Amino acid sequence: MSLISLKKVSKFYYNKNSISSGFSKINMNLDTSEFVVITGESGSGKSTLLNVISGLDSYEEGEMYINGKETSHYSEVDYEQYRRKYIGNIFQNFNLVNSYTVYQNIELVLLLNGYKRKEIRKKILNVIDMVGLTKYKNTKASKLSGGQKQRVAIARALVKETPIIVADEPTGNLDVKSAKSVMKLLSEIAKNKLVVIVTHNYEQVEEYATRKITMSDGKIIEDKKIKDSEIKESTPIEYKNITFFNKVLLGLRNTFNIKTKFILLLLVYFFLTVLVFSSYSSIRKIDHDNSFSGYNAYFKNNSVDRIIINKKDKTPFTIEEFNKLKNLKNIERVVENDLFLDISVNMSGENYDFYGPLDNINNINKVSIGRMPSNDKEIVVAGNPDDYILSNLHEAVLKDTYKIYDNDNYSINDNIKIVGIVYDKKINEYDYTLYVPNSTILSAEKLNNINRSNSELTINGKVYTDNSPSLQYKIIPKDGINNGEAIISDTFSSYCYKEKCEGTNFHLHIKNSYYEENIDFIPQIVFNQNTFNKYTGFPKDSYYDYTNAIFISNDTYNKLFLRDSYQASIFVKDVKNISDTKKELDKLGYNSHSMKDMIVNVDESIMGILRLFRVVSFVISIIVLFFISYFIIRIILKSRNIYYSIIRILGSTRVIAKNLLMLELFNDINIAYLVFLSLVFISKNDVVKIKYIKSLIEYFKFSDYIFVYVVLISMSLLISCRYSRKLFTKSALETYREES
Repeated sequence: MSLISLKKVSKFYYNKNSISSGFSKINMNLDTSEFVVITGESGSGKSTLLNVISGLDSYEEGEMYINGKETSHYSEVDYEQYRRKYIGNIFQNFNLVNSYTVYQNIELVLLLNGYKRKEIRKKILNVIDMVGLTKYKNTKASKLSGGQKQRVAIARALVKETPIIVADEPTGNLDVKSAKSVMKLLSEIAKNKLVVIVTHNYEQVEEYATRKITMSDGKIIEDKKIKDSEIKESTPIEYKNITFFNKVLLGLRNTFNIKTKFILLLLVYFFLTVLVFSSYSSIRKIDHDNSFSGYNAYFKNNSVDRIIINKKDKTPFTIEEFNKLKNLKNIERVVENDLFLDISVNMSGENYDFYGPLDNINNINKVSIGRMPSNDKEIVVAGNPDDYILSNLHEAVLKDTYKIYDNDNYSINDNIKIVGIVYDKKINEYDYTLYVPNSTILSAEKLNNINRSNSELTINGKVYTDNSPSLQYKIIPKDGINNGEAIISDTFSSYCYKEKCEGTNFHLHIKNSYYEENIDFIPQIVFNQNTFNKYTGFPKDSYYDYTNAIFISNDTYNKLFLRDSYQASIFVKDVKNISDTKKELDKLGYNSHSMKDMIVNVDESIMGILRLFRVVSFVISIIVLFFISYFIIRIILKSRNIYYSIIRILGSTRVIAKNLLMLELFNDINIAYLVFLSLVFISKNDVVKIKYIKSLIEYFKFSDYIFVYVVLISMSLLISCRYSRKLFTKSALETYREES
């Protein structure tokens, strides 16, 4: 049984509407230990026949047998396995990887066939020595002479230990001396292999040939035995699949072996990384800003940098605790008693009215117009620079006199002058912030504590709440009243024994979420409409505003409503790190509530639609970037098509070639991503100030870096898959011919 047998085999080429013949009705048997020379004129079909024998090309008619097995049903995958097991190729143009060394070129064919690196070194060095290139083993193929390159190609074919060596014009590019040396080496190989050589110069190989086949016009016109050869049985070596480690090794080698290609791919992937980060960064920034938009019905100060805290044991804060809080990382300021922050007050003047929250005058140090206050009757108003009143009528605003009162019309301060105006773009138009002295803050806090507290008044053993249907009352402080005494309206007379309240004990119980307080007082005076002005000093016509009033001493009033701080607010320097600040506060024993977590968006459905639109826009931008990157990378990689054709000719499958391409691009995108992360690191730590990079990652979390990395890796894999699909659609030989 012959190693290779051809029975009436024909090869045709189809070109549009025409058909041409490569060769026709070829019959031959080829055996081990033969040195077969196929010769003939150009176009006689000898190279085509060699390509069919070596499995680089298929045939259309007849049958070719390999060790007695039919091959007419072979697919491209079957031919890949055939070349891998049976064929060692030697090409006229050498088909070496020029960026590889001699050692690496020979090593390549073994790595592709499943050998481990540690077990092949000695084998490779032996074959290099056999072809006389030991001192060139670390020289790149691009620096070798033609004869040396052909020796590398022979060594590469030998090291596979396949039963068949095929050579297409192996001496075509060599001088006479080199050609003779190559032929002698091939003749020695033929002692235990089938060597098939195609040449148009028979005289060069005549002394080594055991058989001469002459072709003309696609037919064999002569098949002449020159010498007898000992026919031996040939068993192909069973190769393993390439190991994962060898794939990684070749992927890394291919990444760096051509510097120009590596730099170009790195630049493309780096800019792709920056653009993906930029596109995703816009989403993160808008999401971040939207997370801080909205309102809270309970808290008036909705600053996103605010954290409201209280102690888990519900005890008041101490001075030492406030000092410790002020020294924490990321703390801008601490508002010790923050109740006034959530009071929006009315400030009414003769010509203009302002409504908004209070803030301490100590929290600003300069004004846009006017001056800073110099006494407790002077304040500063802050508003948007586009506000018409503050921008165009500020002179009149500064001349007016105002009264500050709460929503229940209780006076907080009067005879107020606005002496300064601050323009703040963060404040919405027609909204205002009143920067007032500490005395006004204290008055507001008292009123706020009243609003937060429930009170119960006990008269003659009967309890009334401050909103009882039968008896509603107000607690009001007044100068000139002793502790334990009170002045009350005659409204209370019907609730006292024999309608006499003077000398009757009144018991008041105050309770809120932080404290409880009890006081007893005895009314000394009960006023009516006629005596109202005499005992209170208020205008007679305001009597009906105080028909349910209980006037007590300032000391007693402060005891009830001006307490130590049970609740405080912290304002952070960097909102992005507010979660870390909350964790630190929790460890210190505080309940902490971030304002940004408590605000509600006005319309969640609209926000959801807008976010969906942003996500769709991001996906579209990624698709556009993908095709732009693919187009550029395809141009860069075009020079690598020969490499992937060569490894397929040498025995690699399409899948292996595709994996190597994926690994090469995978390495490039990872390096580009690491370069970008390095710039992020030095920017965040101000080693080098790169404002653009810093702005990109301003709102990024660790999970965002992972997400962008997954997007980039996916894009790289899709690029390699798309490129592979186009590159490996055709056979290895067709691709090689197109790229050569």
